[in-house]
Order: sequence, then structure tokens, then C-alpha cells
Amino acid sequence: MRSRPAPFESDLTRQRITTPAGTFDAIATGPTTGRKVLLLHGAMECGIEWRHQLRALAAHGYRAVAPDLRGYSPGVRPRRASAYGLDHVVRDVVEVADALEWTRFDLVGHGWGGIAAWVATARFPLRVRTVTAVSAPHPGALAEAVRTDPDQRRRWTRLAHLREPGVAERALLADDGARLRAGWPSAIPPERAAQYVRKLSEPGALTAALNWYRANDFAEEPAANLTDLHRPVSVPTRYLWGEDDEVISPDTAQATGRWTTGPYWFEVLPGVGHYVPEEAPEATTLHLLDHLATY
Repeated sequence: MRSRPAPFESDLTRQRITTPAGTFDAIATGPTTGRKVLLLHGAMECGIEWRHQLRALAAHGYRAVAPDLRGYSPGVRPRRASAYGLDHVVRDVVEVADALEWTRFDLVGHGWGGIAAWVATARFPLRVRTVTAVSAPHPGALAEAVRTDPDQRRRWTRLAHLREPGVAERALLADDGARLRAGWPSAIPPERAAQYVRKLSEPGALTAALNWYRANDFAEEPAANLTDLHRPVSVPTRYLWGEDDEVISPDTAQATGRWTTGPYWFEVLPGVGHYVPEEAPEATTLHLLDHLATY
């Protein structure tokens, strides 16, 4: 059941979306009769990371919604790390769409939201019209590379400290979140970083965000209920990857095309790191609008 939207940042509105898992906070914009676009944010951010794309989508007649994902929304913040496995996350995607009464929609995802978008698209190809993945490669390509490619394994191993319960939280929140702030590129303005720090400083919020890493280790074989990790995506797909991404290697990004069977476009953004929607907002928006207009 949907609640009444509240005014937020002029043309954007806050919305609460009630699902079987709990209530998600979200940002929405655009005509309710417009074509539907669901945007999933990356790690250590929230739905507002898509503000540039949300406004552009609305200006072109789309109805766009960007929820704060599992753990980032206080109403969906389970304590167990296992509750952040991709099986739960992908179910959230469809249940949010159901609550919005969206039968079919376009899906956009960045970082962990991109991983969720890949798996949701593989599992529900009749619901997802197109998918735009930002930074995140197809999880099958990532899982294969983590196990076989030394460069990708080295990059993925750098994130191992985030999986240490309690230790990571204390380190990242110390000194008013100094290490958190240092993790975002200078393209993200201090006031936006401060907003993210406030969000992650809520009780249990940072642990929930880190539980995405703790529940999903691509160095291991996927669980039986996540064979979608190795299922190609058949809908029209566009993949945007920053050339300076420190998490995803060039070979892993290039290999993603092998995990698609439908129309596929891979775009490398020079001089851009992992936080593509905020480091290169105009390019991200242009690619997204072009992809949607094409299909």
C-alpha cells in the first residue's frame, strides 16, 4: 500500500512504499502516468544519489522512483547478515514494483544496486523492459573473475576489511566518519557526503550496509537459489563503467558482454571512478535516456 508523497527538494517527493519485507523510504518524481523507471543505489549511498537522473527522467515524461534499499531504509533493516543475501534483495525489487502497481518497468542499478538489477532482470525478464547497469558487472562475470583473475581478486580482497563485524563499523564511524568521507571522490560535494554520513550513523544503518558485503561473497559458489548469478540477461542492456574504477577490473567489465543474449551496449567513461552517477552525472543521464528511448 502506498502512502501520500510529501514535498522534497522542489520537484522531488519523498514516498514510503510498504511491502511484505517492510516499508522502504524512496524519492519519486515525474508524471504517474509516465513509463516506469526504478533506480537502485550503490553502497554507502541512498536514493538521492540519482537526483540528477531523476530530474531528467521526469522532464522527459518518465515516472521515476529511487528507494533507499534494504538496510538503508529504517523500516527494512533486519539484524542478521544473512538477511542481506541477494535472494532477499531481488525479492525486494519485485515487491517494491508490486506495491507501486508496476507490471513492467525499466531497471537501473549502481554498485550493489547494479548487482541486484542484474539478478532481478535474469529472474524476472517479463517484468523488466530494459536494464542499465552502472559500475557493477554481471555477477557471473564478477564471480568468475574473483576466482580466476589475479587483478580482480586483488581488487575484491581490498574490501575484505568491510566484512569484519564491529571492527569495520568502529573504524568507519570514528572521528565523525572521517574514513567514510575519505572513501567518496571529490566530485561528491561535502554536503552530500555529510548527508550520507548522517544516514549511515543511524542506529544499525552502517552494519546493515556492510551486511551486503558479508552476505554475498563472490569468491564462493552461489547458493542453489541463486543460480541466476550465472544466468545471462536477455533484455536490452547498457553497461556503464568508469575507467578509473578501483573495484572492478577492465577484464571483468569487458567480460560482462558474454553474460547477455539481447541487445547490449558497453560504454567506458574515461577519467571516472566507481561512483559514476555522481562523478559523471550528465554522461550517465544521457546514456540512460538514450537507452530508454531506443527500447
